[in-house]
Amino acid sequence: MVGVSDEGTGRAVGSGVAAGDVLELAVGDVAHGGWCVARPQGMVVFVRHALPGERVRAVVTSATARFARADAIEILQPAPGRVSPPCPYAGPGGCGGCDWQHASLPVQRELKARVIADQLRRLADLDLPVTVEPLGVGSDGSDDAADSGGFGWRTRVRFAVGRDGTAGLYRHRSHDIVAVTDCLIAHPLVRQAGVTRQRWPGARWVDVAVAPGTGQRAVLASGDAQHAVLSSGGQPRFLTQRAVGRDWRVAAAGFWQVHPLAADTLAAAVLDGLAPRPGERALDLYCGAGLFAGVLADAVGPGGAVTAVEQDAAAVRDARHNLRQARWARVHRGDAAQVLADIGTGDASVAVLDPPRCGADRGLLALLCGAGLRRIAYVSCDPATLARDIAVAAGHGWRLDALRAFDAFPMTHHVECVAFLAPPAG
Repeated sequence: MVGVSDEGTGRAVGSGVAAGDVLELAVGDVAHGGWCVARPQGMVVFVRHALPGERVRAVVTSATARFARADAIEILQPAPGRVSPPCPYAGPGGCGGCDWQHASLPVQRELKARVIADQLRRLADLDLPVTVEPLGVGSDGSDDAADSGGFGWRTRVRFAVGRDGTAGLYRHRSHDIVAVTDCLIAHPLVRQAGVTRQRWPGARWVDVAVAPGTGQRAVLASGDAQHAVLSSGGQPRFLTQRAVGRDWRVAAAGFWQVHPLAADTLAAAVLDGLAPRPGERALDLYCGAGLFAGVLADAVGPGGAVTAVEQDAAAVRDARHNLRQARWARVHRGDAAQVLADIGTGDASVAVLDPPRCGADRGLLALLCGAGLRRIAYVSCDPATLARDIAVAAGHGWRLDALRAFDAFPMTHHVECVAFLAPPAG
């Protein structure tokens, strides 16, 4: 290993570094993706396991002519808010699932807020203060303290399986499998499945999904030639999730918010920001199992209408089942942009969209911005694509009217945002 400092001792970083080199770095601000940025002697180094303001020794894990990636292996000057990671797999070379176990929860939320503000500034030319809120109160009366200080919340976990049949979790930016004995951010019902204590011959992944409100659990193993539910006692095809005071059917392999409090919190935020009125018509795009369509249907009532669109066939079946009592709500299967191009938006006045991490289709955004809506709620788990799409809407005259951010993924760099877009005045 070569010792390199950003204070002029040793070889200049700008002349090139290689994996395995050790650098002494003054760590700068946080960057999207769970990194902090150091800038020694003309080169950018993205550092994991560090905090802004720290001085660290870091080992380079990869390097190009433009930048390097490194893991902090020794903290020379710690920053306020640093804590000891409770999980033995959370450090350099370990599991890649958690980015911020070495930071207190308040510091994690501050870092996420800075990332959101930075993405808005860079991609949407917006300079706004951002606060990341803890999740609110669930429909069962639980609050954010129920996640045990940021742990025990993840209700769906995918374990990777090695050639020897052992299940574990991927190393950061790698397909190498770390043989873990436990995952501290996993919900207790997931941990009780004991996936890492079993062998899974022939499988490539084992997915565990649970419904905390009902105690249900499904364990699904999949591989190149199989996709079967593995169980000694008969697993459910569907899980019954509880949110906003009612039950929701979700396919065992289907999408649902992974934090037990997220569905309640996000549904309340969407309703508060859109303020749908009885008799209005609403759109729910990328509707999944129909959570937002359901609460919108309740708000607009039989005198209104809800049009929901979802591409995944299993999710469409779940949404139609979950909305069967609201006959004024209709679920269409297909690409959101194509479906609306075919059927139009009617006289809808509000819309919510919750696209995948890659963001919304530009054509869909153009269609919505020209549809005469009075308000759009955009739910996003990626600040970069959200900021990009806010800029697209701004190109059509729409503006960001409000933004809320929630810590729905403690210990990771992920964050959930709800942006509210308003049309041009007049």
